[in-house]
Amino acid sequence: MILLVLLASILIVLVTIYQYDEQTKDYNISRFERKEFSTKQDIEIELKRRTTYPVTTQNLSKIFQDRIYDIAYVHKLTVSMYDMEGNLLKSSIPYNFDKKEGSNLPKETIKDLANNSNHKILKSRTEKGITYQSSYSYINDPRFKRIGILELQIAQDNEEQQNELREFISRLSLVYLLMLIIAIVLAYFLSTYITRSIQTISEKIKETRLNKRNEKITLNSASSEINSLVAAYNNMIDQLEDSAARLAKSEREQAWREMAKQVAHEIKNPLTPMRLSVQSFERKFDPNDPNIKEKMSEYSETLIQQIDVMSSIASAFSDFAKMPTQRREKINVVDVVKHSLDIFTEDYIEYLPQEEELYASLDKTQLIRIVTNLVKNSIQAIKETDKNPKIEVKVASEGNSVKITVSDNGKGISEKNKELVFEPKFTTKTSGMGLGLSIIKNIIEAYDGSISLTSTKGVGTVFTVILPKT
Repeated sequence: MILLVLLASILIVLVTIYQYDEQTKDYNISRFERKEFSTKQDIEIELKRRTTYPVTTQNLSKIFQDRIYDIAYVHKLTVSMYDMEGNLLKSSIPYNFDKKEGSNLPKETIKDLANNSNHKILKSRTEKGITYQSSYSYINDPRFKRIGILELQIAQDNEEQQNELREFISRLSLVYLLMLIIAIVLAYFLSTYITRSIQTISEKIKETRLNKRNEKITLNSASSEINSLVAAYNNMIDQLEDSAARLAKSEREQAWREMAKQVAHEIKNPLTPMRLSVQSFERKFDPNDPNIKEKMSEYSETLIQQIDVMSSIASAFSDFAKMPTQRREKINVVDVVKHSLDIFTEDYIEYLPQEEELYASLDKTQLIRIVTNLVKNSIQAIKETDKNPKIEVKVASEGNSVKITVSDNGKGISEKNKELVFEPKFTTKTSGMGLGLSIIKNIIEAYDGSISLTSTKGVGTVFTVILPKT
């Protein structure tokens, strides 16, 4: 808007100057033509009615001896008369001791006049800011015979017109300056009005989340385009909530189906040996057998072992399903990690704390569970045939967080399995349910912490745990 107003102002000023200049030229030409017509009429009247001299070329200076000054004065012109050869005969410029002021006509002017179909030519020149316009035509006697050449000259001083133009441009500039200021103010308020609504929509879009309830946008006054955008956003929110609800329901159902499959699979494993044991005992049961008590004891022990396995399965799934309860207390992380490693007898486990004391507000039991689980995974990753097995546990402070790393030189994890390590029921071992890393990941995330790994196949794996101190 501002640019358009500015461009319009410049164009109008330029057009005004051009138009004013053209009008001034047209006015000067028209004014000169009127004066020329009136002057020629006076000369014709003088030649036809008033003079007593024969109307010839030689008598022109006598006929207009005094009259030429009156004509020049009345019409505000410079009048000069020449013979047919271009020699000056009489001029309204005053004589100086009987010497004629002025000069003879150039040959080119005489030739141009003779060749012109209208027998009239116009010329102009500018000196010191003043424009001089001259017209050349023939002087005819009463019988229309050419007896001389008439030059009429007028000085066009346009200073007054230029002053008027400058005054007009200055007033016009003030008007357009006022319009520009008004345009700037209107543009500011208009853009503020538009961007305020757009800013509201932008902030709402930034706050839009799939996992929470999103508020709709309500604007009291806005343009139809903004209202259409708001309506589209509110419609999107409705569809998003609907889709999120369906997705959450689908994910819950899928999770329960997967969990049910895993639970069923894990329970079937101990049920099979229990069934075989019961069937074997049924076939071989003999009340009179002298070793009946030993067999009963062996049978009971087998069943108890399988029942314990089923109990451990139930406990593991229970621990995974529930969110770990946090009991925060100020603990020395360096000492707690050291005590966690005391239960391991492997001599290739090396503890490398970076500080002597490192305090944080954490649950001691859960921290021990994190460390022991990671170390167990590292032990299981190291092959028994490895000649130089090595596990390093490091504790360090990193800003407002505690950093715990557990590294080993075991078999490593393939690229395709890295993303699945923390998924429930994923395991590369021949035993276990694959819930250990999932459980400790839940524990760490409950502290707003993070766990990550780097691994190279055949080289080793490094687990990194970041926990906040407070």
